[in-house]
Amino acid sequence: MRKILKLSFLPVLASAVIAFQPATSAHAEDGPTVKKVKERGQVLCGVHQGRYGFAIADSKGKWKGLDVDYCKAVAAAVLGDASKVKYLPMGSVQRFPALQSGEIDMLSRTTTVTLTRDSALGLNFGPPTFYTGTGFMVRKSIGATKVDDLKGAAVCVFPGSTTEKNIAALFASKGMDYKPVVIESSKQLVGAYMSGRCDVLSMDQAGLPGHKQFDAKNPDEHEILPGVFSKEPLGIGVRAGDDQWFDIIKWVTHVTFNAEEWGVTQANVDKMKAESKDINVQRLLGVKGDLGKKLGLSNDWAYNVIKQVGNYGEIYDRNWGPPLNLARGVNKLWTEGGLMYGFPMK
Repeated sequence: MRKILKLSFLPVLASAVIAFQPATSAHAEDGPTVKKVKERGQVLCGVHQGRYGFAIADSKGKWKGLDVDYCKAVAAAVLGDASKVKYLPMGSVQRFPALQSGEIDMLSRTTTVTLTRDSALGLNFGPPTFYTGTGFMVRKSIGATKVDDLKGAAVCVFPGSTTEKNIAALFASKGMDYKPVVIESSKQLVGAYMSGRCDVLSMDQAGLPGHKQFDAKNPDEHEILPGVFSKEPLGIGVRAGDDQWFDIIKWVTHVTFNAEEWGVTQANVDKMKAESKDINVQRLLGVKGDLGKKLGLSNDWAYNVIKQVGNYGEIYDRNWGPPLNLARGVNKLWTEGGLMYGFPMK
């Protein structure tokens, strides 16, 4: 009887030993996504079809925006070159199937992190890179100065978006009817509003100033109504089941927050790497420790992110500074009363 008990205990003991293997061996071999990215020499990044401040292509096809910069940051970390990205513009309906099927490696497309998206779609989301909420823009000629004035209005909105659901809930709570004008194409949606097909353009509030300034023939004829009517934490999505790739997405994001907090910029990163005595900065830039190895990356991975793309403040100012001049608000660092909080890098 004693022998039987001892033998039956061995598999449990073996499992416990395996479970407590050092974490540094977790990425001894590249996971499936990193392996494909390295073989391809390029990150396939799903972005918005066109939203000022987040992702938009100029007349020469060059992409820019906060979401675009995070695609570049991941490429800098994994491939050492922020330019090695292929941008694939995604509609709100097609974005999740594209990520699930492997058409893209990461989704950096004004995507709100929700419980359903994070649990039921086979996806994982990194830390929010931008906090915003549902907003409304109207032509001044309709006489609306607040949301309560929009009863019976025709509202242009993207299908399959959290904004679409938010509007339905908001108007229902106020006992107001409205006419949804649902269009998948970003260009066509904005065009429908500008041509008068709908009275209201609704999306993440941060996207409205750019459309007002750059797409309206006369910006002064339009007004963004006061108030933010939902919580929209926007984060980068990846497929579930590839822990290494998910870790890289998370920690690239935390690099941008921490670099700003610790005063490391594109301009001074080389000086900080050579001279800083701050242990946090030394670990961040690969002078001490082996943080890169823990992610399956080179030890200068975070240095490459900051050198080639910048810290969060630089990314924000590049995309939301003049001419948009969008105040950071809750997108400030936690040390300044905002919500951006980099996790410890140890």
